[in-house]
Amino acid sequence: MTSGVQLVTKSLPVVVVPSSSGPAPPTAGETVRLSPFDRCVAPFPVTMLLAFDRPIQEPAETIKSALSRALAHYRPIAGRLRLTPRPGDDDGEEPCIACTDEGITFVGASASCGLEDVTTALLTDLVIRYPAELCRDTEPLLLLQVTDFTCGGFTVGVTFNHVVADGSGLAQFLRFVGELARGAPQPSLGPVRRWDDGLPSLPVSTVAAQKSTMAHGRKDLARVDVVVPFSLISGIKAESGGTVFDVVTAVLWRCRTRAIMSAAAGDDPESPAPLAFPSDVRARVGAQAGYYGNCVVVQLVPATTRAAVASAGIGDLVALIRRAKEKIPDLLLPAGTSPDPSPSEEQGTPAFDDAAAAGAGGTAVSAAEGGDQEEMKLAYNALVVANWRTLGVDEVDFGGGVPASVTWHEERAVVPGCVACPPCRNREDDGVRVAAICVKTEHAGAFLEELVSMGTRVLPSNLWA
Repeated sequence: MTSGVQLVTKSLPVVVVPSSSGPAPPTAGETVRLSPFDRCVAPFPVTMLLAFDRPIQEPAETIKSALSRALAHYRPIAGRLRLTPRPGDDDGEEPCIACTDEGITFVGASASCGLEDVTTALLTDLVIRYPAELCRDTEPLLLLQVTDFTCGGFTVGVTFNHVVADGSGLAQFLRFVGELARGAPQPSLGPVRRWDDGLPSLPVSTVAAQKSTMAHGRKDLARVDVVVPFSLISGIKAESGGTVFDVVTAVLWRCRTRAIMSAAAGDDPESPAPLAFPSDVRARVGAQAGYYGNCVVVQLVPATTRAAVASAGIGDLVALIRRAKEKIPDLLLPAGTSPDPSPSEEQGTPAFDDAAAAGAGGTAVSAAEGGDQEEMKLAYNALVVANWRTLGVDEVDFGGGVPASVTWHEERAVVPGCVACPPCRNREDDGVRVAAICVKTEHAGAFLEELVSMGTRVLPSNLWA
């Protein structure tokens, strides 16, 4: 283990453009219209950090070369956001992706320590950041940094504009970069970015409501990394059903709600405590294989009060989350279409029916009649939990094998959030790893106490030791 100050030395940023040896470049002025799902997303950055503990030859140069060749197949990622005339509207404009081949930003770097010495304080130096809280139209749609470590390992920090892709789409692109780095001539899965007009659109109200979930200023929040043990998850599943993600989300929701109530003087226990989670709907809408644009909706658990969530049994919260999942198809219905009631909606969850009804017209609601969705104002009272365990980002291989670890990193979060990360490759994880950036510093201690009281394990500051 290296002692002393840990330093990351970065080279000057360079622009990586699509290789001329790839498919024919786009014609001048070629654009890709944004799908209804793309339009749900504000242009905010998302950062993934992949750590590889097995060396490859010259990681920065190898990955930079593969990136150039990959962009020749994924040209919209090398483009820029633009406003273009809206079809059928002489005066209107709409955002699109212009395939300009202007490229992405790449930085090679070296660290003065081994991967086992990386602390959470160093994570910010392993990625490139956009200068503002939202990405500007003139800026690249993807930023990537490769950092070499003294142990022979390396990290790949990827920051992307969410408008160009969702997590599954970005993981698909990175897997192809890895295939090229290993010598593959063509993508194993052909990329598709254009949205098929034959696929369903979203109601206008739903698009506006979905976008509002991320339309808030960034927040300075503390980072907490924990493992929710499988022993706890299995016990709750045996009693309440649900998936691993449902249980982990319920645990995080209750612990955080209790924590921010315990330290807030004058806090109103009857104020809402909304929970939201993104859900991939590619299979539901019939998206083509290889489609890498956004195809996610953010579903909200019917609004309940802080007091109700804080005092609830975990099984009751799991039931609420499962009911919300069953309502996801309603978000895709055309306006005016009445959804059929789900079995669990007919049965109800007695402990929460009154609270959910009381909050249904307030700060945040889920799908309403006819597929419409009311605006969701997610502020510090809310929590968003995402599942990265199924994205495929842990399958990225640049030549030395898949990542030892994948984590989420944000210096300042758009909304309070948690990410269920893929398991570490070289460890026998005893649970689900969670990167949580969801509480203010003054609430972090209470949040950890709540988590530990349920049997969760707090990870040390050196994440990969």
